[in-house]
Amino acid sequence: MMGERTGVQEALFYGFSLEQHVPDNHLLRSIDRLMDFSGIREHLRPFYSLMGYPSIDPELLIRMLLIGYCMGIRSERRLCEEVHLNLAYRWFCQLGLDGTVPDHSTFSKNRHGRFRESNLLREVFEMTVRRCIETGLVGGEGFAVDASLIRADANRQRAAPGDEGLPPDAAGRAVKEYLAVLDDAAFGASTPVVPKRLSPTDPAARYSAATPNQAFFSYSTNYLIDLRHAVIVDVEVTTSVRQAEVTAQRRMIERVQQTFGLWPERLAADGAYGDAANLAWLVEDKGIEPHIPVFDKSARNDGTFARSDFTFDHENDFYTCPGGLQLRTSNRNFTRPRSLVDKDGFIRYRARVKDCSGCEFRQRCTPNIPARKIMRSVHEGARDMARDIAQTDAYVTSRRQRKKVEMLFAHLKRILKLDRLRLRGPNGARDEFLLAATVQNLRKMAKLMPVSSFQRTT
Repeated sequence: MMGERTGVQEALFYGFSLEQHVPDNHLLRSIDRLMDFSGIREHLRPFYSLMGYPSIDPELLIRMLLIGYCMGIRSERRLCEEVHLNLAYRWFCQLGLDGTVPDHSTFSKNRHGRFRESNLLREVFEMTVRRCIETGLVGGEGFAVDASLIRADANRQRAAPGDEGLPPDAAGRAVKEYLAVLDDAAFGASTPVVPKRLSPTDPAARYSAATPNQAFFSYSTNYLIDLRHAVIVDVEVTTSVRQAEVTAQRRMIERVQQTFGLWPERLAADGAYGDAANLAWLVEDKGIEPHIPVFDKSARNDGTFARSDFTFDHENDFYTCPGGLQLRTSNRNFTRPRSLVDKDGFIRYRARVKDCSGCEFRQRCTPNIPARKIMRSVHEGARDMARDIAQTDAYVTSRRQRKKVEMLFAHLKRILKLDRLRLRGPNGARDEFLLAATVQNLRKMAKLMPVSSFQRTT
């Protein structure tokens, strides 16, 4: 006989437990075991008044933000609705069945206030890195670095020519942040090139055509990862310019050394980080092996001899050409000593005109000028070291492992849905990148560490 419900009769008492309705293998249960929020209140205590009404618990806001970035919920208004309805979200936020969900405007007020003043999101991110180090997921021997463009919340149709500057009526928080970073090497001071277009709503975003698609305004998220399990050990936001990304790499390495005491033996990166000055900084200042392709434009495609066809004598400081003749920094003595290094950090080696004029290889070496010249960087020693490393098996392994950074960027955009920023300005981009990197580390730990390895924190 078919059953039929005659009506829903509400019980006087309910025996309901959220704890029993969240599966043991749920992602949020694993993350709850991994995180320890006990230090958040102490970190924020100096930024709250001792008088007045109690504020919303900052731990609750952080837990809700982690849910949003972990589950790809980009809207904070929708996040509040989902936390109100979803039992697992309520359990993770420790709200119970009747707990009140904060209004979405609370996030904006705290983000622009106490969270940024106290650098709380950086503290939460570093908390995950410390946990990864404690659990043995970070080796510390090899790092990799890379950057990826993330679309900014700026309309390219409303942009103005970059050489005209901001319009007189441009105002807002993003404009103030843009003016504050004009002298920052990771933003305005990264390059003297004037951007082609400027957004009045988010002027710090860079107009970029680095992808095959239509040009767009963007920021760059820079990841420094440990190669053992692809744990993100640091993240930095910059404008989308190569020089700014190199600056971010240096800042991240120094910050990781100071904060966690991690001193990597090698660094893997692509050719964008292979300029002479950066290679010298890694080798001479930090003692790090650069597993990086050398940024070199000395190759020729017209059939003439390239710089690699000349042999350098380190002891006597001269080049020897294929014809057996010497190229020196100076072929005569000067009464007043002159600097051999130009403003770009290069030393010029010249052959004698009479040597080149009678050389049998002249047409293959210097057909258009009287004597051959070769430019050598003052950091050529570091470049030579990088070239030597590129011939080893360890370099091949590092090149393969470097793809882990690109996989993290793909996860960031496809799974966490962070392919376009929701917040404006450098600070807004920094907040989003820090939260996303925090969640990626948490998901990594939840995947690699068994549940039995953790004791639940409350």
